[in-house]
Amino acid sequence: MDSNSSLRPTVFASLFTALIIVGGYLSFPLPFSPVPVVLADFFVLLSGLALGAAWGGVSVGFFLLLGLIGLPVLAGGAAGLPVFFGPTGGFLLGYLAEAVLAGFIARRGRPCLWKDLTAVVAGFTVLFVLGVLWLHFSLKLDWPKTLAAGLLPFIPGTVIKAIALILLIRPLRSLLARLSGQ
Repeated sequence: MDSNSSLRPTVFASLFTALIIVGGYLSFPLPFSPVPVVLADFFVLLSGLALGAAWGGVSVGFFLLLGLIGLPVLAGGAAGLPVFFGPTGGFLLGYLAEAVLAGFIARRGRPCLWKDLTAVVAGFTVLFVLGVLWLHFSLKLDWPKTLAAGLLPFIPGTVIKAIALILLIRPLRSLLARLSGQ
């Protein structure tokens, strides 16, 4: 293995880490929820779809590590351990699960539309399951309030993000393959 072949996935993972950070800065707080609307989840899922489970997980893991050590990379420039234990901590954990699960599904065998669609739905599902459960237990809300704060307002945007991901992933994979010399 030459140095270029081992360097490329590292560079791609780093680029996706940067995109996730930018997506977190595009944060729109909701007055009735501690969970903001962000684009980070879009880039998290895109990293898994484009890079696969391992390298998608690396890109998200690096993003989480940067936030954990105090760099202001999380939604709205937040950082540090308290954010991970706060009401949005489940969504942060969900980012890692989202990228790895989507990457695992999408990159097994030959890529196809149905596999990508399944990966997107599974990725967003695991994100919201972990995020909403954490929100429920951390704030001790009843289920209707939890769903109103952590799931329902995000469904329209998630559908739009899912459509964009499905439209974007094939050309992106083609570009990454060309850049990798494959």
